[in-house]
This record gives sequence, C-alpha cells and structure tokens, in this order.
Amino acid sequence: MFTNSTLLITGGTGSFGNAVLRRFLETDIKEIRIFSRDEKKQDDMRKKYNNEKLKFYIGDVRDYNSVLAATRGVDFIYHAAALKQVPSCEFYPMEAVKTNVIGTDNVLEAAIANHVSRVVCLSTDKAVYPINAMGTSKAMMEKVIVAKSRNVPSDMMICATRYGNVMASRGSVIPLFINQILEGRPITITDTNMTRFMMTLDDAVDLVLHAFKFGSNGDIFVQKSPAATIEILTQAILEITRSPEHPINVIGTRHGEKLFEVLCSREEMLVAQDQGNYYRIPCDNRDLNYEKYFEEGNKEVEVINDYNSHNTYRLNKEEMIELLRKLPYINKIEAGEKANPDA
Repeated sequence: MFTNSTLLITGGTGSFGNAVLRRFLETDIKEIRIFSRDEKKQDDMRKKYNNEKLKFYIGDVRDYNSVLAATRGVDFIYHAAALKQVPSCEFYPMEAVKTNVIGTDNVLEAAIANHVSRVVCLSTDKAVYPINAMGTSKAMMEKVIVAKSRNVPSDMMICATRYGNVMASRGSVIPLFINQILEGRPITITDTNMTRFMMTLDDAVDLVLHAFKFGSNGDIFVQKSPAATIEILTQAILEITRSPEHPINVIGTRHGEKLFEVLCSREEMLVAQDQGNYYRIPCDNRDLNYEKYFEEGNKEVEVINDYNSHNTYRLNKEEMIELLRKLPYINKIEAGEKANPDA
C-alpha cells in the first residue's frame, strides 16, 4: 500500500520516528519526510542514513502553517510529535496542551486540507484513567482524533495507536539504569512493585503498520503486551551487565506516576474487538441525541475488568532477559560497546 507514496513522520527524530523510518526505508516508498523542530537531530539523521528518499522539514506542530506546508503532497502521516516526560508536563501542563492537543489538531486540520489519505497518531497508556498532565493531554488528544475522524472525506482515515512502555526508547528507564551502572552510580528505583507493559520498538512499528492497513476512522489500536515489575526489570539488567551487586536506591514514586498502567479501560473492553495480537477499540459514533440509543446505563461496565499491567501476563527474570536481548542496544551493551538507544 506504500508503493510510490509519500510518508510524513512528525517528531521524526525521536525513538519512534527512527524505528518507523528504518522499517519504511526497506520498502519501495517514494519519499519519507521528517518533520521536527530540532535541526541538530535532523542533521545527524541526514548524515547517518544518507538516503535520497529522506526529506527534512524544520517546523513545529504548534505552528499550523509549518505543518500545512510539510503535508502538501503527502499520502500517509505518522504523528509521533509530543511532550512525553511525565515530570516536565506536571510542571508545565500548558506546554503539554500546546503540543499534544493543539499540535495534534493542527496536524489533522492540515491533513484534511491537503487530502492526506491515512493518518495514524501515537498515544499512550497514560491516557487511560489519567492522573498526570501528560496523560490528560494525551487523553484529550485522543478525543480530538475521534472527533475529527467523524467529519472527514470518505477517502480519508484517521486513527490512533496506544502504547505501553517502549523498551529502550529515549527517556525510558532502561538506558537510565544502564548509564547509572556504567557510571558507577546507584540505580534509582521508584517502587519495586510498580508494573509496566513491555514492548520493543519493532513491536511498536508492527502496531503502526497494522493501524495503517486495517484502521477505520476513530479507531484506537492496542497491542497485547506482557508486563514486568520494576524489580524484575532491574534484576534482568543487572544480570545482563554482569553487575549483580550494584547498589540500588529506592527513591519513591515521582510526580504523577501510577503503580500500574492501563491500556484499555473497562468501558473500552466492553466494545473492544479481539484481533489476535491487538485490540481494536472502535469509534463511538453516537451523537448528542443520547435518547435515540438508550434510556438506561450499561450494567456490564460494572463487572468487566480493564486491561492493565497488573492483570496481563507477567514476565519473570529469564523472560525479561530474553526480551531485552531482542534490542540491538542491549546487544551492544553486552558486547562492551558504546550504544545509543536510537541507533
């Protein structure tokens, strides 16, 4: 479906952008546009890939005109630009709103104006039952996506993918823990019982491709993923780095962190469609005239469980090590090489 087409990746210099880019460069796609505001990272990518298919656009999703210019002639958009760090969004919530909510609205409006065929937006498990500014802004982003999808041309599709923890992505705990070990500093753990979904970047790209291929307007796609406690993850990293006696400092939960994350709410699980490795959460197409649909609530919501990192399959240490070893970053660390998670 991507033959001779043009793909735009917003936030294309990040971990997701690099992973999606590497996968698409192997196809017969005509052009890949990297849209971001970081000229240094764009220059690094330009030199690293040295590929004529790659085009670079400096801009910011907060600026509608810059997005509008970048989306001209585009067939597909993968929207990954976002503020993702929980603590920084807690202290600067309006910055999260400007990028994650208004920025997404700008991308979708530009896509509609330029007749883009399919748009897939990146969301997070923190958008489900959010307790922090980052999750709240992503929850609002999802509402914008669903609302926009109701009023688009018949030949256009807008949907979202929702992720758990993507292992070794920029800003995640795996590179942090490894750097702390290599630098001789104690590993800082918030709560040993905290659980997180575990996905590789390849898993994340597979979910994007699934959404591009099978998505309908307003869909949210979730990958069924195993989870692990922070304690198990730490033990696995200590074994991989051959540092079993490395000191650990339990520092307590940070601003806006949950004990576990939820990928599908109870309300969503009620309507979710099982697609094997994925759940598809279809768009709620009811309008404001609720009385047309029902007069009473749905009691099933009271008894169904959400899909969270406490009740999904839990990895043990050996399984966590096996999953970590699927990451090129970890392979280089084990070989004693310097490694960059985005490489």
